[in-house]
Amino acid sequence: FCHPAWCYHLPSCNDTTWSTIVPQYCNGTRQSPIDIVSASATPNDNLSEFTFVKYDDTSSMTSIKNTGNTVKVTLKSGVKISGGDLSEQYDSLQFHLHWGDGSSVPGSEHTVDGKRYPMELHIVNRKSSYNGNTSLALNDSTGFAALGFFIEVMSGNSTGQPESWRNLTSYLANITEKGQNVSIAAGFSLDDLLVGVDRTKYYRYLGSLTTPACYEAVVWTVFKDPIKVSKDLIDLFSTTLHFNDRTSQIMKNVYRSLQPAQQVWTQSIKASASTTCFSLSLLLLSLALGWSWS
Repeated sequence: FCHPAWCYHLPSCNDTTWSTIVPQYCNGTRQSPIDIVSASATPNDNLSEFTFVKYDDTSSMTSIKNTGNTVKVTLKSGVKISGGDLSEQYDSLQFHLHWGDGSSVPGSEHTVDGKRYPMELHIVNRKSSYNGNTSLALNDSTGFAALGFFIEVMSGNSTGQPESWRNLTSYLANITEKGQNVSIAAGFSLDDLLVGVDRTKYYRYLGSLTTPACYEAVVWTVFKDPIKVSKDLIDLFSTTLHFNDRTSQIMKNVYRSLQPAQQVWTQSIKASASTTCFSLSLLLLSLALGWSWS
């Protein structure tokens, strides 16, 4: 499927023009990203845990590329997700990132209660039943499942942390120009990159691709816990890469502006609340029994 000419950095093709370039979708009614208002999220007991297949595989990332709009890491076949109230298993195809201008100007695509994080990582997954047919998936309202992870500056003055992110960002110097693509050596996994995130806590909504042609074919999962990465590594993205060749602008502010609100779901809190009540009643019961024995 071909992409129309679009960009982030030029007035002639930035995201203010996308609804004109691709009016069929980019002007649609379930566009992403959105601001997630936590207090308005509807409780949904079906939002179960995910099953992640080969996310612990230290050779699952095959290559890293400067696409001219982002950094994209391709995953080998066999990496999959299921559960999480998805209708079936999905193949994890790639992940890419969105950022602003270093750690000082945030550039996540989604925001939560108006807060924008420094960066956001998106893992793109396609329904396994389509056997690699992207066209079929793009024409299915749930053909893709995207996992969104916020990236936040690690507290303190640590540098080069975590190690998995030091490994990943070490490749940026080799892909400074559009189209450059290098292999990734084995040694760190997707799980390593997602360190510190409780993947049982997330928001869910139905949206779109956040780049043209903005197909409304995405089940979005945005995780509540951010990945914490040291400031120096976050800053590498907006100081190392270029939109085209080395004479072109530095790649920064690569995120789409917020789109109209959608209905958002999240886990119901009553499960944890009832566990607390149960524990409390057990405590009271044991106290009562204790008194009766003395």
